[in-house]
Amino acid sequence: MIQLTRRFHEGLALAQECHQGQLRKGTRVPYVSHPMGVASLVLEFGGDQDEAIAALLHDVLEDGGAEWATEIEQKFGKNVLTVVRECSDSEPARGEAKKPWKERKQAYIDALPNKSSSALLVTSCDKLHNLTAIVRDYRELGDSLWSRFNSNVGEITWYYSEMIAQLTELGVAPAAELSTKYDEFCNLLMRPES
Repeated sequence: MIQLTRRFHEGLALAQECHQGQLRKGTRVPYVSHPMGVASLVLEFGGDQDEAIAALLHDVLEDGGAEWATEIEQKFGKNVLTVVRECSDSEPARGEAKKPWKERKQAYIDALPNKSSSALLVTSCDKLHNLTAIVRDYRELGDSLWSRFNSNVGEITWYYSEMIAQLTELGVAPAAELSTKYDEFCNLLMRPES
């Protein structure tokens, strides 16, 4: 049994601080619900406390700025910071623009074979949580959902297809569940709108 210590609660507090005021795309749901969901999946797939903390913090550098790296390392150690960095598709300074979506995602996919098993676990749980939300929201909103994204449905389909292929090839445990969710997503896309 994994014991979650004060470090885990401190990780959640830091995630809340970084994502304060942020919402999930196009919703009124606090953004911190996403890293909480990813951490839950990491634990359910057998991850340890450091991997769960990295899951809580996986979007901090990407969305909050590279300046958070020092605090992450000081509070949680080099291992957690390394996993967070491996799970980030960019580390812009606060206020700095990210590279274009497709460029970041292709680079992320290309780097998957070189990532640690911890980063692959967090990444696959992140994608599973995101795709679950997309499927749920698509059922409710239909094609109007795509206006929330910086990419179109074809690019999103490409991205998840490539991620699943790589994660499956690398033998990452959540890849099978992610693949099942992707099939559900594709079936929804093929269904005529009522």
